[in-house]
Amino acid sequence: MSRLRHIPKNPAAALLLAGCLLAPTLVHASPQHTTALQPDATPPHRTRLILKDGSYQIIMSYKIVGNVVHYISAERGGAEEEIPLSLVDLDATKRWEKQHTQSTADPNNPPPPTIDPELLKEEADRAALTPEVAKDLRLPEEDSTLALDTYRGTPELVPLAQTDSDLNRNTAHNLLKAAINPLSAAHAVITLKGEASPVQLHVKDPVLYLRIGDESVGSTAGTPLTVDTHGATSHMPDDSDGGSPNSRYVVVRADVRTGARVISSFRIPLLGSGQHQADVVETTNELLPGGHWLKITPREPLDFGEFALMEVISDKAINLGVWDFGVHPVAPENRDIVKPAPRRGTGLERHGPSEN
Repeated sequence: MSRLRHIPKNPAAALLLAGCLLAPTLVHASPQHTTALQPDATPPHRTRLILKDGSYQIIMSYKIVGNVVHYISAERGGAEEEIPLSLVDLDATKRWEKQHTQSTADPNNPPPPTIDPELLKEEADRAALTPEVAKDLRLPEEDSTLALDTYRGTPELVPLAQTDSDLNRNTAHNLLKAAINPLSAAHAVITLKGEASPVQLHVKDPVLYLRIGDESVGSTAGTPLTVDTHGATSHMPDDSDGGSPNSRYVVVRADVRTGARVISSFRIPLLGSGQHQADVVETTNELLPGGHWLKITPREPLDFGEFALMEVISDKAINLGVWDFGVHPVAPENRDIVKPAPRRGTGLERHGPSEN
């Protein structure tokens, strides 16, 4: 025989009891509830959200809402992002979190959260590949040479192609060396096609960025070139590579002629001596943290005209592959530029497979 529950005569007590009896039914009827994967008492800290394909995202916190995982990205300035729950490996995520989080005996007074040194190194290495050169403007990861320009008040990164009649046009480093006789008179060493470069900058003080020191990029040294300039320029033995932080870089003004731009030689030993050379602008070079990028800053403003960035390999050798550009304030906007982008990701950035 079933027993009837006692119903209090007090209306308020009866209402409270009815709520308690109905509560399990109400919770069960709502599958789209929010479940925090981290306890609410746990302060935000860097951890990994591991996906089923083995990749992961570095995050500060995360939670499940229905069939979607919402997380705070540690890589994109605290941006709130989401990913389908079906792509997340929750077991691997919890396992990695447990292995890299120190337990505390007092849950009411936890110690300050520690940052895993492995994560710190990964983030520093990733940031060094794409350093920020202006607000929300970062250098790309791929091997390239770029100029920091300003067009209508907006900073932009403009790719510069390495140009020579004997080199393929690209943004990597090719090396064709030539030895310059320091006692010879100035003479033409490079002739570029066209009276104007395809790249026209809009400011007199551009900053140039050269990608170097990337082990993933193979050797870019080409076959040394013999240039016949009546003994002034000769074959140079292949004893050093181009695109090196040990090289010196100068900006040389081009002599514009009919259908061509001519780059002339100059006296390398005078570089750094304080003696001015016509049509040669010396630069200040700074190797950015991580050793991936060289920042090249002209020491004086560039007047309007056509120029080329040239690598000086040694006291007698130059790289015949140059990066040409012009300076013209009313030129149209360049193509293939990199514009500022706020650090708020809209998609999931993939990493390599996780070891865990």
